[in-house]
Amino acid sequence: MSDTDGGPGREAERGFDGPRLVVALYCLLVGVGVVGGALVGVFVEGMTAPHLFGVLALPPTPVGFAAYGGVTVATMLGVPLAGVVYLSRRLDDPHAVDE
Repeated sequence: MSDTDGGPGREAERGFDGPRLVVALYCLLVGVGVVGGALVGVFVEGMTAPHLFGVLALPPTPVGFAAYGGVTVATMLGVPLAGVVYLSRRLDDPHAVDE
């Protein structure tokens, strides 16, 4: 086998390129929010029910706090990230010249 058997771009599939790295970090951070919320629900006594977005009351259980942590982190990171992706695709000018 030679290095050219995979064709162009095969090296990027083996590692983490930019978008894959961002998605992996996003998922990792949402997972941390889920685990953190579940730990709060397990170890902190006397907590009141969390209100998701100030509207939807979740049960004051480890599952409720895990859902609250995961959805909150996903929203707080996902909305700006979606904005960056949208703007980078719309405003990227392939014909721009650096001066």
